Amino acid sequence: MSDKLAIVLAAGKGTRMKSDLPKVLIPVRGRPMIEYVLDALDRTGIDESLVVVGYRHDDVRRTLAGRSRLKFVEQTEQRGTGHAAMVCRQHLERHDGPVLIVTGDSPLVQSASLGRLLAEFERDRPACLLGTAHKEDPHGLGRIVRDAAGGFAGIVEEKDATAEQRRITEVNLSCYVFDCRALLFALSKISADNRQNEYYLTDCPGILKADGRDVRALPILRPCETLSVNTPEELSVVEAAMAELKI
Repeated sequence: MSDKLAIVLAAGKGTRMKSDLPKVLIPVRGRPMIEYVLDALDRTGIDESLVVVGYRHDDVRRTLAGRSRLKFVEQTEQRGTGHAAMVCRQHLERHDGPVLIVTGDSPLVQSASLGRLLAEFERDRPACLLGTAHKEDPHGLGRIVRDAAGGFAGIVEEKDATAEQRRITEVNLSCYVFDCRALLFALSKISADNRQNEYYLTDCPGILKADGRDVRALPILRPCETLSVNTPEELSVVEAAMAELKI
């Protein structure tokens, strides 16, 4: 297998958590939540992880200083998830294998799921694989739209979805494996022409699909992986799930 590179999105604040800490350093069962993500990447056999830092980046660097196979990339201006990948371009241009992208605030990400995505990539070398899941209550999440043959057609954010699309339960959870060259191509095409003036990583699969490339959505993520930490209430739910799973 080619060398495996990961990008961990870790630049944001913990505003909704009512904390002054960088979001990824907020403790979950006594450990910064990003530690669980990095543990999962280590178990998956990732060769190197690029941790994209921004808000209070020195604190994140100090917290993770003892970990190996990490490089820090600073996103001095937070202009979206696509922009976070863009600031890694110098590293990406030297890489020729798969690029796994995850968020640093997903402490329940499972190495088994990441391993399945990477194994699928190695079999067929598509341009992009999305790790998705079916969620009983998909409120607030981007929906995976499929064509008549069941293939990936696009991601529709809830605010842009039709009433029918809002009934879709398969959701995007910001877990991707890209072919590195395909990712660089897509990043060169994304635009910040939107109300937030930001670059969105979610645009990349659609760009690759429109270019005739192989993009797949695999609903292989476990129910626990659909749990996010955005509020103190969600943190309690995640900690309860981790206790049940003995994580």
